[in-house]
Amino acid sequence: MNKTRKTALLIVLSMVLLSLFLLSGCGVLDSAMNHPDSDTQTSQPSQTFQSPPSSEQGTESPSSGTATAPLVTVPEILVPTASGVSVEENGKAVVDYSNKQDGYIMAKYTESTDLKIKLLLTVPDGVQYTYSIQPGSGFEVFPLSGGNGTYEIGIFRQVEDTRYSMVLSTTIDVTLVDEFAPFLRPNQYVNFNKNSTAVRKAAELTAGIDDFMEKVAAIYHFVINNISYDMELAETVQSGYLPDIDEVLRRGKGICFDYAALMAAMLRSQSIPTKLVIGYTGDVYHAWISVYSKENGWLDDVIFFDGQTWRLVDPTFAANGSSQAVASFIGDGANYTVKFMH
Repeated sequence: MNKTRKTALLIVLSMVLLSLFLLSGCGVLDSAMNHPDSDTQTSQPSQTFQSPPSSEQGTESPSSGTATAPLVTVPEILVPTASGVSVEENGKAVVDYSNKQDGYIMAKYTESTDLKIKLLLTVPDGVQYTYSIQPGSGFEVFPLSGGNGTYEIGIFRQVEDTRYSMVLSTTIDVTLVDEFAPFLRPNQYVNFNKNSTAVRKAAELTAGIDDFMEKVAAIYHFVINNISYDMELAETVQSGYLPDIDEVLRRGKGICFDYAALMAAMLRSQSIPTKLVIGYTGDVYHAWISVYSKENGWLDDVIFFDGQTWRLVDPTFAANGSSQAVASFIGDGANYTVKFMH
């Protein structure tokens, strides 16, 4: 069989694998994740950000629990705070943008209601991010992932079905301390703290490792080898779904959103800038991650680590298919279309 025919067959095989996997799974998240053209029809409770206690940095034993295993140092987490210095509020909602230079805002809806509440964040290039807010909960964290510039923030309350009225709005000018600030901290989609099991596991996996690539590899291979694709959840997931990374770790199952959120949290806890990216692979809605390397910048191109070169990191595909077949479909990344970054 000549090389051209082999290549063609491999591409066809990879597309078949992707069809079997994607059409049964991540594609249903078109409305569950952040899609600009859809409204959340049914919403699970939003995962409120929980700040870790203010105790001193501690150590945790590896999960193996062996007496001879070395203690693992759990790193300090960059904890978002609602400082109250710069605030827009009324009797129903609050937006705290005191730490906008660190790449996030915090918001909450204070009035009790059974109606849906949305936060609309328009980034400098005009892209609109739509988030759900759980009424009556504490502050939630939303990243300023569009870089430097002017952001428009609006909080909206449902009137009927897909009709909403504005409750509060403000405009802020943002100059980030650095481009990585939004991708090092917890937020509503990548929700973790110092006490998260996933954070302790990341510390365990990277203990004694100084090399950036080796750290990423350790976490990446742990995720793809220990988390399986949850077909049942993929078929039943409701709009407004948010990953619970420790629950994903406990169950050993998840959908593409879960894979990406778990790995992003683990890497961020190790001070590795990581984007949770939402967009399309072909025509199917999907989530993956991109990590930053000082040597190579944001790694956005293909899919896996071949021993020398890192590419776009898609833990869902790596965990559920032939890496060679998938890589031939991914190619130079042209089949990935980025819509949102969190």
